Amino acid sequence: MLMMPTCKDVSKLLSDRLDQRLGRMDTLGLRLHLAMCNACSQVARQFELLRKGTAELPRAQDSTGPESK
Repeated sequence: MLMMPTCKDVSKLLSDRLDQRLGRMDTLGLRLHLAMCNACSQVARQFELLRKGTAELPRAQDSTGPESK
C-alpha cells in the first residue's frame, strides 16, 4: 500500500532527487503529493530553478575567466 508522504518527507525527496534517481514508490508518492499540495509544488519549482541556475554556473564562470578579459 502506498503511503502518502508528508510535506517534510517531500522536501527531503525533492532534495534527494537533485543527487540521485528516486525509486518508483518514492517518485509515485512525490507526484501524488505535489498534485495535491500547492506549497510543496512551489518548493519543487524553487528546487528546479536552483538546479538550473547551478547547472549554468560553470559556463558563466568560464566566460568571465581571465581569458575573456
